[in-house]
Amino acid sequence: MINNVTKIVVKHNNIIVGYLAELSETAIAFQYDSSWLEDGFSISPFSLPLSNKVFYNSKPVFNGLFGVFHDSMPDGWGEILLRRFLAKKGFDYDGLSPIVKLTLIGENGLGGLIYEPSQTTRNPKEEYDLDALAIDIETVLSESGAEIDLDMLFRLGGSSGGARPKVHLQIGSEHWIVKFPCVIDKPSIGIEEFTANNLASKCGINVNTSRLFPSKIYPSGLFGAKRFDRTSNKRAHVISLSAILETSHRIPNLDYIHLFQVIDKISIDKGDSLEAFRRMCFNVFYGNKDDHGKNVSFIYDTDLKGYRLSPAYDITRTPYKREHEMTVFGKGMPTENDIFAVAKYLKLPLKACKDIVEKTKQVLTSEDL
Repeated sequence: MINNVTKIVVKHNNIIVGYLAELSETAIAFQYDSSWLEDGFSISPFSLPLSNKVFYNSKPVFNGLFGVFHDSMPDGWGEILLRRFLAKKGFDYDGLSPIVKLTLIGENGLGGLIYEPSQTTRNPKEEYDLDALAIDIETVLSESGAEIDLDMLFRLGGSSGGARPKVHLQIGSEHWIVKFPCVIDKPSIGIEEFTANNLASKCGINVNTSRLFPSKIYPSGLFGAKRFDRTSNKRAHVISLSAILETSHRIPNLDYIHLFQVIDKISIDKGDSLEAFRRMCFNVFYGNKDDHGKNVSFIYDTDLKGYRLSPAYDITRTPYKREHEMTVFGKGMPTENDIFAVAKYLKLPLKACKDIVEKTKQVLTSEDL
């Protein structure tokens, strides 16, 4: 049974952040808790400053939600699972309010926010047969109608984003996301993404920790990324570039200039501008065109008490895409000249930028790609 909840509590590491309430079919309000106003931080630097006011998102982009809450919602693979899970129980995904959908994510979502009351089951801590999961995932993708444990797939991957199927696993004290090939991927996509991450690291990029998980079905291995939004038993607050700017990543309307401007406004790490420049260079030279605003995030650093770029993630070559999701100085198919045009426009240190360009080209040309 899915209850029609109209008000939920938003928490971070068991502390109440605030409250979301559905006022009508098109209006959702958010207000910080008074205690959070004293000791907490802004969970969305531009849209939700620390203030004892009631916030409304008048934009229709996220159906009344602010982007930071919409980040918790699944898309791609996760949305497929949520739709199937609900259909099995006799509910229409499109007929549910955003508030109800958040209760179906509960504490299983990406990032640091959790939602109560929760209408879902927590991911259990146990071992899984990845090949058995791969078979169930293939059944979902092929729509063969064969019997699978859909409830388990939803618990493990229902909060996921992106097109590629994935599961969220806890291995000991560590939290991992393990990816499986989607319909357009080669069976070797796991090792290809692992290689891409290693190359990015050699270029000096702060890359998320990754490894290959063994598989009999996919002999080259399944790509796994260690979650940077989980540290020990705590959650780190993460917000995507798209959410910060209250725009959907499904509409390619951002330029790398926007990323640099956000860094300038909110980042507490002064090295983030050159880090972003490294990522832009790598994506252009390597051919990672899936560089949309949800594939770039900021993480709140509780020690520094501010936002900084999160580790890089979803790094892979995308030959099936004609243009970059995020343009470079207005160009969807940018050249090295466009990269330097960004540097000059933003008045970045040109020598450091030239060194980054040369190092990136050297790493990529010295590898057997």
